Amino acid sequence: MNFFEQQDHARRQTRTLVILFILAVLAIVAAVNLAMMLIWNWSHGGNASGSFAYPRGFFLTNTLVTVGLIAGGTLVEMFNLREGGDAVAKMAGGRLVPPASTDPQERRLLNVVEEMALASGIACPKVYLLDQEESINAFAAGYNPNEAVVAVTRGTLARLTRDELQGVVAHEFSHILNGDMRLNIRLIGLLFGIQMLAGFGQQLMSIGSRVWFVRGRGRDDKGPPAQLVLLAVGFALLAIGYIGIVFGRLIKAAVSRQREFLADASAVQFTRNPDGIGGALRKIGGLSRTMRLGSRIHHPNAEQLSRLFLGAPKPGLADGLLATHPPIAERLRRIYGRNVELLDAPEMEEAYPQPAPTLPDIPYTTRGFSDAPTAPTAPAAPAAPAASWVSFGHSGGQAGALAAELDSAVRQPHSATAVVYALLLGDAERDAQLALLAREAPAQAQLSAQLAAVLQRMPKSARLPLLDLAMPALRQLPQYQRNVLLTVVDRLIAADNRMSLAEFVLQSVLTRRLDQRAGRPVPVRYPRLQAMAADCALLLSLVAHVAARPSGREPGALFAAGAARCPELGLTAADLLEVGTIDFARVSGALDRGQQLAPLAKPALIKALLTAAGESDPMPVAVADLLRAICSAIDAPVPPAVAATYVEHQWAVRGEAAGIAYG
Repeated sequence: MNFFEQQDHARRQTRTLVILFILAVLAIVAAVNLAMMLIWNWSHGGNASGSFAYPRGFFLTNTLVTVGLIAGGTLVEMFNLREGGDAVAKMAGGRLVPPASTDPQERRLLNVVEEMALASGIACPKVYLLDQEESINAFAAGYNPNEAVVAVTRGTLARLTRDELQGVVAHEFSHILNGDMRLNIRLIGLLFGIQMLAGFGQQLMSIGSRVWFVRGRGRDDKGPPAQLVLLAVGFALLAIGYIGIVFGRLIKAAVSRQREFLADASAVQFTRNPDGIGGALRKIGGLSRTMRLGSRIHHPNAEQLSRLFLGAPKPGLADGLLATHPPIAERLRRIYGRNVELLDAPEMEEAYPQPAPTLPDIPYTTRGFSDAPTAPTAPAAPAAPAASWVSFGHSGGQAGALAAELDSAVRQPHSATAVVYALLLGDAERDAQLALLAREAPAQAQLSAQLAAVLQRMPKSARLPLLDLAMPALRQLPQYQRNVLLTVVDRLIAADNRMSLAEFVLQSVLTRRLDQRAGRPVPVRYPRLQAMAADCALLLSLVAHVAARPSGREPGALFAAGAARCPELGLTAADLLEVGTIDFARVSGALDRGQQLAPLAKPALIKALLTAAGESDPMPVAVADLLRAICSAIDAPVPPAVAATYVEHQWAVRGEAAGIAYG
C-alpha cells in the first residue's frame, strides 16, 4: 500500500470537492434569484402589462445574502473545527480517555492504539470514547497524522475481541495515513455552509408564523400580506437549501465509499489477519439483523459526521445513492473473497485477562546502542544474557522494573513533562540543567532527575518511542503550559551553548507536535521536489554527516549516493554542505517547507535520505532518530528500515506487513 499515492488521491479529491461545492453554490444562487424573482412578481399583484420593475441591486442583494450565508456558515464551522480531531470527537459526544485509565476495557483500547502508533512511527493519538453508543463503530479525525484522534463506541469495547478491536483500530489508522482525515473535516465545513441557507429559511418561516399569529391576516390593497410573503421567502430558501444538502450528500457518498474499501484492505495488510476487521464487520451485520443496532449512532451530529465512521451511523445512509459506506456484505466479500456468515455480537462478560497495565513491547538489549560502536557492557541482570532481546511489559527482572516506572510516567501530563526534561539531561551540564529546572519548572525538577537515572539504563532506541507514547498526556496540557514546556526545553538545550543531534531531534519532534501551530492544515506549495533543491541539499548533507561516523564512509560518497536517487535535483558531491554551516534554524526552515511538499514528492525525498544514510542493517540509532524526526516533521510514515531499528520481530513494523511502500 503506497500511502503517498493515497494521500495525493485524497488531496485531488479535495480539489474535486471544492469544484463541486463551487458549482453547487452557483446553482443555489441561480435558484434563489429565480425564486425571489417569482415571489416579487407574485407579491406585487401580477401587473397586467406582464413587466415588472425590480429594485436597484435586487439580484446583487440576493446573491450576496446567499453567498454570505453559505460562506459564513462554512467559515464558522471551519473555525469551530480548528482544533481538528478533538473538536470532531466532541461533536460526536466523545469523552477523552485518560492515558492513565485503569478501566480494563479502556486499558485494552489504549494498548492497541499505542501498538499501532509505535508500529507506524506517528505520535500516539488521543483516544475518545462514545459512552452512550451501544453499537459497533469508530472513527479517526484530525488535520495531520501527528495530531489525530481515534474514537470508538462503548459497544466496540464490549462486543469485540482484542483481534477484532485491533482490526478496527488498523482501519482507522489507514484513514490517518491515507490522508482521509483532512478531506473529511473540510467536507463537514463545506456542507455545513449549505445547511445554513436551509436554516435561515426555517428561521424566516418561524418569524412569519409568529407575526401572523400576533397581527392576524391583515391585507393591504396591493397584494398578499407581508406575513405571507415572509413565509413564502422562508419556504423557498428552506426548499433550495435542502436540495443543496441532498446534492452535498451525494458528493459525500461518492467520495466516501471507495475510501472505506481501501481502509478495509489496509487493515488486513497491517494486521495480516482478515478476521480482525472482518470479524468486526460480521458482528456489525449480525447486530443489525438481531437488534437493529449494527453501527447506528444516536447522537444528533451523527449524520453530519457520517463519512468519518467505520460503518453507516444511520440506516438511511447504508444503501442507495446517499450511502456513505459500501454494503457490509460487499465489504466482507472483498476481505474474504467469498460470502461469509454474519456473527452475533453479545456483550462479553470477561473479554480478556486483566494484567497490570504496561507499555507495549519496546525492544531492550542489555548491550544497548550508541552513536559510535562500543564494546559490549555487562548484563544488567544475570538472568538476561548479553545481546538478548528483553521486551518491556514482562514481569520480573530489570526490564519489568523499568516498565513499571515509565508506564505511569508517560500517562500523566505532569510526569510526562518530567520525562521530556529527563530526556534532555546530559552528563557534563546536568548540574546547570537541574538548577535551571529548579527555577523554571520546580514541580518537575526532582522527578526529572529520578527519571533521568532510569533512562540512562535504557537503550537509546527507546527514547523516541517513549516520546510518542507520552504525546496523548502532553496534549492534555493547555497551550500556555505547552509553551512553557517548549521554552524550558530550549533553555535546557542552551545550557552548554551547543545543540547535539539528540537534542535537535527531540526539539524538532516536540515543536512539530506541541507548538500552537501544530495540528493546523498545511497547504501544498511545492508540487515538485525541484522547487526545494537547496533544502534537499541541506537535509541530505545533514544525514550524510550523521551516517558517516558509524559507517566509516565518506560524507561526500553518501551524499552523492543519496542525490543520485533524485537526478531531477541536479545535485553532485560538490553540493555537500560543510557540517559547520548546518544549524537548527536552517534545518527547521527546510522541514517547514518539506511539510508543504505534495504527497507524491515526499517518497522521492525519503528514499534519497535513506540512501544517504547508508542503508545499513541494522541502522544506527542516531541515524534512525534523525530520519524519524524528519518523517514526523513532514507528516510522512516512517520507512520500514527506520521502524525496524526500534522494534524487532513484531508484525506491525515490517515493511511487507505494514504495507508502507517507498520503493
